[in-house]
Amino acid sequence: MNFHAVKAIYQFELQRTWRTIMQSIASPVISTSLYFVVFGSAIGSRMVEIDGVSYAAFIIPGLVMLALLTESISNASFGIYFPKYNGTIYEILSAPISMREILLGYVGAATTKSVIVGSIILITANLFVDYHIAHPFWMVTFLVLTAATFSLFGFIIGIWADGFEKLQVVPMLIVTPLTFLGGSFYSISMLPPLWQSITLANPVVYLISAFRWSFYGVADVNIGVSVVMILVFMGLCLITVAWMFRTGYRLKN
Repeated sequence: MNFHAVKAIYQFELQRTWRTIMQSIASPVISTSLYFVVFGSAIGSRMVEIDGVSYAAFIIPGLVMLALLTESISNASFGIYFPKYNGTIYEILSAPISMREILLGYVGAATTKSVIVGSIILITANLFVDYHIAHPFWMVTFLVLTAATFSLFGFIIGIWADGFEKLQVVPMLIVTPLTFLGGSFYSISMLPPLWQSITLANPVVYLISAFRWSFYGVADVNIGVSVVMILVFMGLCLITVAWMFRTGYRLKN
């Protein structure tokens, strides 16, 4: 394992974050704070409790997941796309660095940035509403696991994209709608039976359900099923990345 190479990529990506701190950290935190003001304070005061949890506190895990998924994909996709765009990807590919080391550098940095954003949002949420975390260890585990999984997904998007507009297509048209429809602002048990069954086809449901369980001990989906779904998606992402590096898909041409 070439730890010097991993460290170089990792530090370069983190330094890029500090150079664009308003866009990388401040923007998602401010946006999420507005959700707390609108949904937590304005609408939440008129909502009844859900599963024994106040509405303002109930939406916290969903809002954190919304920011986490968006930032993980964005950080990782831009991180690998820019070397493709300016041609420095060939220097990386010709260096004595393995796929595993490249992946650890880029995905590790994207995961770190997303976890930092998620942590700041959790701290910020405490300014608007009181909440408790029933299972701190599992909360951190799901936070890191989700950030790493969707950073891998973002890495795939960055390799696949051949233009800046394509970097935004999947997060804006697929991931964000799935997050809103995945129980961020409501429990799927509130839906009619038919729509509950349809909603279970949404993979984001399992992420939000597991994360909410770590806070309040309540979940829309069995926690074991949620963990399996997360690991399956991570495995599929790793297989896809391995195939891209092995074939040179949109990397060597």
